[in-house]
Amino acid sequence: MPSVTMSNTMKMKRIGAVAAIAVLALTGAQAQGTASANAPASAAAQGPDELVRALSNDVLDAIKKDQALQSGDLNRLNALVDEKILPYVNFEKMTQLAVGRGWRQATPEQRSRLTKEFRALLVRTYSGAVSTVKDHQVQLRPFRAQPTDTDVMVRTQVVPSRGDPIQIDYRLEKTDAGWKIYDVSVLGVWLVENYKSQFASEISQGGVDGLIKSLADRNRQLAEAPKKS
Repeated sequence: MPSVTMSNTMKMKRIGAVAAIAVLALTGAQAQGTASANAPASAAAQGPDELVRALSNDVLDAIKKDQALQSGDLNRLNALVDEKILPYVNFEKMTQLAVGRGWRQATPEQRSRLTKEFRALLVRTYSGAVSTVKDHQVQLRPFRAQPTDTDVMVRTQVVPSRGDPIQIDYRLEKTDAGWKIYDVSVLGVWLVENYKSQFASEISQGGVDGLIKSLADRNRQLAEAPKKS
């Protein structure tokens, strides 16, 4: 029995690391300000599979080289997100899909707060797993799409030096500024769907403001929680 427990623990750590990679590739965009202006000139010409590979490897390399990132430093994580990821993700769309029908009821100010709090929640939730990202490699799986497609899925697997590869997939949409990521799946579980029913329940009980308060409270609790050594 102890060996089974240890095996499960190690597997969960690997999954946590992969989830951290995936979520970090989604928490940058806020559909505001200078996102398009900050993007490299070649970004609009990149295919969706090329974008995912380049972005994933860039995030991995940055984590491996930065001790502050490996320790889960939120300031460094947010800087990484803003510097490297912001131009390539439609985080507002991801928040909209997760909030569902409640998004239509929300005012522009409420939508902005939902997007901000949801992004913060994801960064705080997965920041601890970043420290386990040391020897992972991202490999693209066969990509099938037509030149006219405007919504695609890019499948990848993250391979550690030891252990089984873990499947991670991305959904992207084509925009005037190039391809943008708006959802991610780890081992077949899509992030948007994972939060959708929970958010719907909270909106039914307390409205959009109730969901905003719930997200803000969770972020506050995570910020105040002592870090595990």
